[in-house]
Amino acid sequence: MKRFFLMALSFVMVLSLGACNNTSAPSPSSAVPVSAVESAAPAPSADAAPSGELIKVGFAQVGHESDWRTASTKSIQSNLTKENGFDLQFVDCDNDSAKQLEAVRNFIQQQVDYIVIDPIVSTGWDMVLTEAQNAGIPVIVIDRTIDDSTKYVTWVGSEFTNEGLAAGTWLQDYAKAKNLSSLNILVIEGTKGSSAQIGRTNGFKKIADANGWTILDSQDGQFTQDGGQKIMESYCKSYQGKFNVVVCQNDNEAFGALDAMDAAGVSYGVNGKVVVISFDACKAGLNDVLAGKFNADFQCNPLQGPFCADILKKLEAKQTVPQKTYMTEPWYVSEDLLKTITYTNNAGSSVTEDLIHVTQEVADSSY
Repeated sequence: MKRFFLMALSFVMVLSLGACNNTSAPSPSSAVPVSAVESAAPAPSADAAPSGELIKVGFAQVGHESDWRTASTKSIQSNLTKENGFDLQFVDCDNDSAKQLEAVRNFIQQQVDYIVIDPIVSTGWDMVLTEAQNAGIPVIVIDRTIDDSTKYVTWVGSEFTNEGLAAGTWLQDYAKAKNLSSLNILVIEGTKGSSAQIGRTNGFKKIADANGWTILDSQDGQFTQDGGQKIMESYCKSYQGKFNVVVCQNDNEAFGALDAMDAAGVSYGVNGKVVVISFDACKAGLNDVLAGKFNADFQCNPLQGPFCADILKKLEAKQTVPQKTYMTEPWYVSEDLLKTITYTNNAGSSVTEDLIHVTQEVADSSY
């Protein structure tokens, strides 16, 4: 009876999700009711489940490539516990799309009650999600998005295009404040084809194109420190003396890029010749903002565990859940030079958002 209900609920919610799937996502600060599409901090807390059968959940995680990913995994694992009423089956897919599809199919064969996916890439999902739907297993997607299927119940994560737009707008305003008349930019992208890479790239490029900036090169660093270092080593040789901005699409890539620039004798950060922009804003990243090594860091909030647990509890209780939940995410800067930025977000709304000047207290409070 439970499986029949879940199949029916999943079908109804997928129809609802498909109807709104083409709408643009608002930024956390846009004027959209929280009850409609967005959950804001503080995160919900999952009450302990009543005595009885545990809720079986399969979680197919991207991998372990970054501080962000580690925090995301810990957030899910610390909330989907037996004490909270869950039996969590976890698979680290090691950034291998084929392995992730196999993990989801194994969860289906195990007849888990729910499947949670953080998709490595945004396409290639419709067939396996159809298999889950046919088995009556609702799917929750977190962090990155799925673009070629609507056969999942709900999504929890970040608006990556807004992160790129915010980073570009900050650089635009910062360049004016610093009288930087010409920007020549090198980009170290995240994993090619992931929604985080696509959104941050497109959002930043929109601002770059509008300002006539030169993007000298843009290559895939796989969201890893080693990847960031290798690409930056190549950039320092190929574009020696020609660049004054480096954009890394996560903190770990940025750590590697700093190592490469140190080795090449390139000065960077607040007191250097190269502006460094990063994304994620993990604790180590914000310490580099505090030290003036990163000029700015745009948070991607990895703490989706409480939201995910709350959604699962509501589904078990036959309650309606939001089709999308957006994480609240601040923007961090090293210098107390600009207080806010104003831009048109991916939903087409003009938003003004605060810039947080990083102190030790701010860095210590990050994930």
